[in-house]
Amino acid sequence: MFRIILIRSGTTEYDEQGRIQGTLDIPLSKDGRRKTDEVILTLSDESIAAIYTSPCQSSKHVAKALGDAKELKPKTLEKLQNLDHGLWQGMLVEDVKVKQPKVYRQWQEQPETVCPPNGETVCAAKARIANVLIRLAKKYKNGGQIAIVVPEPLHSLCRHVLRRDALGDLWHATPGKETPAWERIDVTPELIGAR
Repeated sequence: MFRIILIRSGTTEYDEQGRIQGTLDIPLSKDGRRKTDEVILTLSDESIAAIYTSPCQSSKHVAKALGDAKELKPKTLEKLQNLDHGLWQGMLVEDVKVKQPKVYRQWQEQPETVCPPNGETVCAAKARIANVLIRLAKKYKNGGQIAIVVPEPLHSLCRHVLRRDALGDLWHATPGKETPAWERIDVTPELIGAR
């Protein structure tokens, strides 16, 4: 068994505006950078063997700050790219709710049954995440603790794969709400492979 510290990237201007970010590469907002400093401070006593990050700017910023504090070089994993929301990217969540109320409701209640136009399904993203986590579990089969930094909604999907809990609202799970900016999760290869 090994342990993952799953860290959610801080907020971007798109998050603050209520826009769907998806794979659009938006940097951290001023508030997101401030909260990054707070997260790094709370992790100061944690022993971390390696840091893995999503390729987006917001995650790389957090991973670099953590790496600087821990004297580690973060490793970017392309398969940790955020969920591709296709043509919804850049839209206000409220606009999707008004223009496509049935699809919006379905996304809220059963996100695994919806594929954004020209986007990626939640099931495809979960499979991609599970593959990364299985490889990491094999690499750290002798134990240890690593950090993984990802943006929302990929953070919620990673959490779901690791903890087997409910997905929740993938568009409103932002830092400071119901889930913490980071959490420690014990992992076994069997747990991930069973998904």
